[in-house]
Amino acid sequence: MCIDNSIHCSCGKNHASINFKDGVLPREVITEVFCPECSREVALDPATMLSDHGWIIAYDMDIARCMLQKVTPPHRVTPEFIFDEGYCTWRGVTPSDHIDSVREREQLVQLAKTDPKRYFREIISWGNSRMTRLAQEGWRKAYEREPVKT
Repeated sequence: MCIDNSIHCSCGKNHASINFKDGVLPREVITEVFCPECSREVALDPATMLSDHGWIIAYDMDIARCMLQKVTPPHRVTPEFIFDEGYCTWRGVTPSDHIDSVREREQLVQLAKTDPKRYFREIISWGNSRMTRLAQEGWRKAYEREPVKT
């Protein structure tokens, strides 16, 4: 089971949709989220923070180590481990991916009703090119997968 949370950034102008893998970590593991606007003034602390394309997630590492001790030894629990293993990460590739991706593929959904074979080809092509674009933009989670073969 995954728990989704929408968290406003420090300046309140943006929000990030956060996913908690298997409910292992509580919401309180996040001490603060900074969007690209409010992160400009933040000194990144690699011991407690993860930066992804201008966004920063600050973690309470004591909570993380305590809650993840059955998963991995405490010395392995880093902000990168928490994020990359999905214990507290974006819901999708970016903080607003679940909204952005739906909006981007709306046009293709109409095609499914009229030409399902073409829709299948187009949706695979869209997904692959989207992930390539997100990787080129520097999104951390865009590097996790291989393109789907058509």
